[in-house]
Amino acid sequence: MYISDIFKNKSAALSFEVFPPKKDSAFDSVQSAVNALAKENIDYMSVTYGAGGSTTKNTAAVADHIQNDLGVTALAHLTCVSSTKDEIRSILDDLRVRGIKNILALRGDLPQDVSFPTPRQYKYACELVREIANYGGFCIGGACYPEGHPDCASLDKDIENLKAKVDAGCSFLVTQLFFDNDLFYEFRNKLVQKRINVPVTAGIMPLTSAGQIDKMCVLSGGAAMPGKFTRMFAKYRENPIALKQAGITYAIDQITDLLSSGADGIHIYTMNKPDVAEKITASVKHLF
Repeated sequence: MYISDIFKNKSAALSFEVFPPKKDSAFDSVQSAVNALAKENIDYMSVTYGAGGSTTKNTAAVADHIQNDLGVTALAHLTCVSSTKDEIRSILDDLRVRGIKNILALRGDLPQDVSFPTPRQYKYACELVREIANYGGFCIGGACYPEGHPDCASLDKDIENLKAKVDAGCSFLVTQLFFDNDLFYEFRNKLVQKRINVPVTAGIMPLTSAGQIDKMCVLSGGAAMPGKFTRMFAKYRENPIALKQAGITYAIDQITDLLSSGADGIHIYTMNKPDVAEKITASVKHLF
């Protein structure tokens, strides 16, 4: 099923994100997590793409398992900075053969100390979106950043770039993680002003350990932390059990508020943790 059709038939979609194994030897453990996550009543599950294209084969294999063995619509991530145009074409051929119909088209992290791009590489995600659209047969999603992409000079400029992606063929958007819903609402209003009218799914990361919080704050480019969040973190940092429960509760509160305010969807960054995802969905499934 095309994800664009899911949005047409539901007031809000619920989805999970998982990551593939970096090494083939870890495939069984990832598959076990995916199997557990697929038991939840979700609309689709996305599979990330490792830095530098390091998990290309496993991304396709996990997406194949999700869709063809578990019966859940799969969304395969695809980044372009690490691949030539010929390699991208080969990946599209492989996904088509596997019956994967949905792709999240991303630029990816820029390579370090390497001349980029070469004439046979893409520079921007909108170029990848256009290539996939011209290839045909896929529903294309794109990433967006409520607080602006860290590599962009301003949020307004980032939204201009986002408009180019949508015009090139993106039919839905998934946000980077955020912790302040007000920033999401302001971002959504700006999209309407720029006539970006595709569904926007809110990306929610349940942070359940001190190490995870420290790491994600860096990787997210410095996502804003509301006072409610920082107070929770400060109070429970030294109590792992309490911090985990508090992180789950914070995510549930975020999702409840987002759905009551008309969010098109909720995309939970599960970190391959079925127990956390299960607790969250058990509390919010009646809202969809």
